[in-house]
Amino acid sequence: MRIYPSHDQWLDLNDLLAALHAQNRIPQGCTEQVLIAWRQASNAALHPLVFLAEQQLCDPSRAGKTLDIETLTAWLADHVEQPYLRLDPLKIDAATVTGLMSFAFAQRHVILAVAVDDRGITIASCQPWVSSWESDLRQMLKRPVRRVIANPLEIQRLGVEFFQLAKSVTGAALNDQKTSPQTNLEQLLTLGTGAREPDANDAHIVNIVDWLFQYAFEQRASDVHIEPRREQGCVRFRIDGVLHDVYQFPPQVTVAVVSRLKSLGRMNVAEKRKPQDGRIKTRPPGAAEVELRLATLPTAFGEKMVMRIFDPQVLLKNFDQLGLCPEDLQRWQHMTRRPNGIILITGPTGSGKTSTLYATLKQLATPEINLCTLEDPIEMIEPAFNQMQVQPNIDLTFANGVRALMRQDPDIIMLGEIRDLETAEVAIQAALTGHLVLSTLHTNDAPSAISRLQELGVAPYLIKATLLGVMAQRLVRTLCTDCRNEQPLSLSDWQGFTPTWPGSLPACTWRATGCAQCRDTGYSGRIGIFEVMLISDKIKTLIGPDTELNAIRRQAHAQGMLSLRLAAAHKVANGTTSMEEALRVTPA
Repeated sequence: MRIYPSHDQWLDLNDLLAALHAQNRIPQGCTEQVLIAWRQASNAALHPLVFLAEQQLCDPSRAGKTLDIETLTAWLADHVEQPYLRLDPLKIDAATVTGLMSFAFAQRHVILAVAVDDRGITIASCQPWVSSWESDLRQMLKRPVRRVIANPLEIQRLGVEFFQLAKSVTGAALNDQKTSPQTNLEQLLTLGTGAREPDANDAHIVNIVDWLFQYAFEQRASDVHIEPRREQGCVRFRIDGVLHDVYQFPPQVTVAVVSRLKSLGRMNVAEKRKPQDGRIKTRPPGAAEVELRLATLPTAFGEKMVMRIFDPQVLLKNFDQLGLCPEDLQRWQHMTRRPNGIILITGPTGSGKTSTLYATLKQLATPEINLCTLEDPIEMIEPAFNQMQVQPNIDLTFANGVRALMRQDPDIIMLGEIRDLETAEVAIQAALTGHLVLSTLHTNDAPSAISRLQELGVAPYLIKATLLGVMAQRLVRTLCTDCRNEQPLSLSDWQGFTPTWPGSLPACTWRATGCAQCRDTGYSGRIGIFEVMLISDKIKTLIGPDTELNAIRRQAHAQGMLSLRLAAAHKVANGTTSMEEALRVTPA
C-alpha cells in the first residue's frame, strides 16, 4: 500500500521523470533534455504532465505512439493508486456540479466536481497529494468525497466552461424573474407582473447560445433538441443516432434561448402558435462554415426547437466514405450518367438520403450542366447548384416549382421529395421531355418505391417509361476502432440475415467492448448501407396494374442487388459494424 504525504505536496517533474524512467515509460537518455527544457520554460505554473505531453516523447510501451496527456494521466493514476477518469462532458450534470462549490474554490485547488449521488461527491483532481480542500468540502456539503485523477487540461477547460455557463443561466434567470411565464396549457397567472418577453439579446442569453453551438460541434451532434417542460427546459444532443441529455434551463431561460435562435434564423419571434422553419450559418473557430436548419413546434409548455446540423464535409465526401461498395457504386453511376429519367432515393427520416443526394449532385454539377434543385427547405447552400425553396404561403409548391424550373433550361432537376400525385406527374413530365430528375420517397426498401408511386396514382406505363432505378439506404453505427476485437461466429449467428449469405459464411466478426473514446457505447460515427435496384427490361415486364413486389425483389436480386440486410451483413463481416446494429437498423 502506498503511503501518502501527511501534508499537501504538489507534483514534481523530477519525481515523475524518475518514476517513468524506472517503469521504462520514457525513452532512454531523454530525462536530462526534458529537465533542461523545463528550466527554460517561461510558464512555471504549467502542470508537469502537460509539459511532458508537449514534449511529444515516444511511448516505449506503445509502438508508434507518443506520451499524450491522457496516457500520462492514466499512468499517474495507476502510479499513485487512485482511480482514473477520462472526463466526458456529456456524462457530467453541469447544472448540478457547479452548485457544489464556487468557481474561485475550484480554480484555486484545480478540481472539478464530476458526479453526485447518494454515496457522495466525486471530485476530479490532477494533484493526487493535495488534499487540504477535502475537509472544507466535507464540512460544507455534509457528504463523503471520492477522488479521481483526471486530465489537468480538461479539468481547467470544463471548469471554465461549466461555471461560465452556470453564471449566464443564473444571470438570465434573474433578469427574467419579473416576466410572465411562457404561454402553455397550464398557464399560471401571476398578478402584478409585467408582460414583456425575455430579452433574447441579453448578454447572458447570447453567451448561452454561443456555448450551445460550440458544444454541439465539439460533440459531433447531428441534432440539438431544446424542449420546454413544466419545471425545467431540457437540452438534448443526438450523437450517432442516439439522444443524450446535456443541460436543463429554467423555463424563462429556455424561452429566451429559443427566441434568440429564432431571431438568428430570421423567423417571426412573435409568432408562437405556428410551426416555423429557419436556418443559420455559423463558423466554428478554425473550421469551415456549418449550416443549421431550425424548426419550431408549439407544445404544451412552449415552443420546442430542433436544430439540424449539416456536416460541411458532406459535399466533399466521395462514395467510398458514404459507404457504397464498388458494385453498388457502379450501378449508381450507371443511373446518374443517363441523360433523362427519374432516380429515387428511399428511406426513413434520418437515413442519410440528403448526404447521398448532395454528394451525387456535387459530382454531377459540372460547368457544362445546369443543375436546379427544389427543396423544402433547402438543406445546405451549395454555389454549384441553382437552389429554390418551396413556399406554400405564396403558392410555390413542388409542382408549381418544377413547372417554373422547366422554363430555366435545366439539364438535371433535384426534387426534395415526391409527396403527392401532382408532384409525381410533373417529375415524370420533366423526365419524358429529356431531363434527369433525382428525388426521394419514404419507403422501406427499393422495390417498394414502385408500389408507392402506384399508390400515389402514377400509371404503370409511365413508371416503365421514366424510372431508371431506386436506391434505398440506412445508416448504421460504426464500431469504435480503439476497442473493437474479433470474435468467432457459429452458423446459427447468421440466421437473422436473409437472403442466405452467398458462398461460405465468415467464421469471425467484430465487436466493441466500449472505451473512453466512444463513451462506452462501442460505436463512433455512422456509415451508409445501400440497396441499389436498376430498372431493367425484365423488371419492367413485372410492373403492371397488379404489380407483385416479391417478384420484382427476386428479379432484382438475380441481377445482383443486395438487400439492405445483406449489405449490412457485409459491413459486419469486414468489421465496420456489429451484428446487433445491422439487425437493429435493417428491415427483415
